[in-house]
Amino acid sequence: MSNNSNTLLGVLAGTAVGATLGILFAPDKGINTRRKLVDEAVATKESLADSALDLRNTVAATVATNKETLDTKIENLVSDASYKADDVINQLEGKLKELKAKNKKLQKS
Repeated sequence: MSNNSNTLLGVLAGTAVGATLGILFAPDKGINTRRKLVDEAVATKESLADSALDLRNTVAATVATNKETLDTKIENLVSDASYKADDVINQLEGKLKELKAKNKKLQKS
């Protein structure tokens, strides 16, 4: 994602610089050149705003997807831990029964 945004910004910057240099070196009246520069600046600004909006939407979608994935992983982890805790409790209860039975035999002896 970062590589794509860097490439896009590079292309936009190159386009803006090239258009500005082309206008400055083209033989035309000063008022026409200034108007062209303003028009090009506005177009570049709009293009950058669109690119920033696209990047923001992409980042927001990625964050939302990663959050859902993280929530699912946490839920699975908690569920697994709960089952394992139940298994441990069952094993401990079994051991406790065995120890109680051994204790009764020892007390009868």
